[in-house]
Amino acid sequence: MTQINITINIEDLKEKIENSSLESPVKASLTLLLNSLMEKERDEYINALSHERTDERRGYRNGYYERQLVTGAGALKLNVPRTRDGAFSPSAFKRYERYDQALVLSMMEMVINGVSTRKVTKIVEELCGEKVSKSFVSEITKSLDPIVNDWKNRPLNVSYFHYIYVDAMYIKVREDNKVVSKAIYIACGVNQKGYREIIGIQIDYKESTEAWSRFFEHLKSRGMQSPKMVISDAHAGLVKAIEESFLGTSWQRCVVHFLRNMINKMPKKNSTEAREELKNIFRTSTLAHARELKDEFINTYQNTKGLQEVIEKLDAGFEDAMQFHSHDKRYYKHLRTTNMLERVNREVRRREKVIAIFPNDQSAIRTIGSVLMDIDEDWAKSQYFRSFDKEK
Repeated sequence: MTQINITINIEDLKEKIENSSLESPVKASLTLLLNSLMEKERDEYINALSHERTDERRGYRNGYYERQLVTGAGALKLNVPRTRDGAFSPSAFKRYERYDQALVLSMMEMVINGVSTRKVTKIVEELCGEKVSKSFVSEITKSLDPIVNDWKNRPLNVSYFHYIYVDAMYIKVREDNKVVSKAIYIACGVNQKGYREIIGIQIDYKESTEAWSRFFEHLKSRGMQSPKMVISDAHAGLVKAIEESFLGTSWQRCVVHFLRNMINKMPKKNSTEAREELKNIFRTSTLAHARELKDEFINTYQNTKGLQEVIEKLDAGFEDAMQFHSHDKRYYKHLRTTNMLERVNREVRRREKVIAIFPNDQSAIRTIGSVLMDIDEDWAKSQYFRSFDKEK
């Protein structure tokens, strides 16, 4: 490799540092150094100095063009030499192109972690020393689209998911010059090795049987088979869609949601003892004992004022809330509730609150999908159901 010797005019450098509007002398020094490097590289490419006449000359100069280079010291405006044949390419940009990549990746990570576009724009301005628009930041983050879309549409036939957890949360999206509320569906599964995966994300206008069925059909179109059990809350449209979409699959009603619904119907006063007895029904480790406690509760409070609706709900929903008892006892804690998915929703909500209103559906998929990908990556590091592969 040819060694290039660069001679820098110290007085020129001093003048540039003293008179430059650049905030840091380091930037002025680096600008002069890179410009000198590119000039020397062009001399070598042409094999002749400026105005030098020689038989070994391989081309001619063709002035300069200005180009910005983002480096660790900030954004530099460089004078890039050109040749008439257009084939000359200085090494400075190849050497420092990683700074451009690092800046883009940092911006995307800030957006994913819940930093607002306005704040990201301000940070980039401080790094680069010049104004950038919010649309510039938005365009950069669109680089995530193909990554997120590939992930959310990946094949699911490589694993069998024994258990599926599903839920929906509402977000605000701009549509036709107005702000509308939309439901975003999220599905998590536990595969045959006992590891959790986020297997689905989709946006629809509302929670309904038709919308949930579309979501389940999307999962099946990617190769997902009917699971052993689906765990969710008791939204009527969701429950019906589960019955229609997954033949032979049982439905586990989230015990936490079920208890909360019943307790909210109890009188505020003089119901402490009844509340504890109701909770004890779902704390026992055997189904037979749970049934005994349920029958005792109904017999004890069937004539108590204010508890008739609670008894009706308990009697109607008890079996659906006890489906986890037909599976391995080691997994009762995880199968009886949607707590795992609730934690996912809280993390999504924490990031989503910063944005408040998404400009469109794809923006929501991009941001929320990136958050879910991050969670999914963490889940892959440890088993959720230990010894799952040894299940009897």
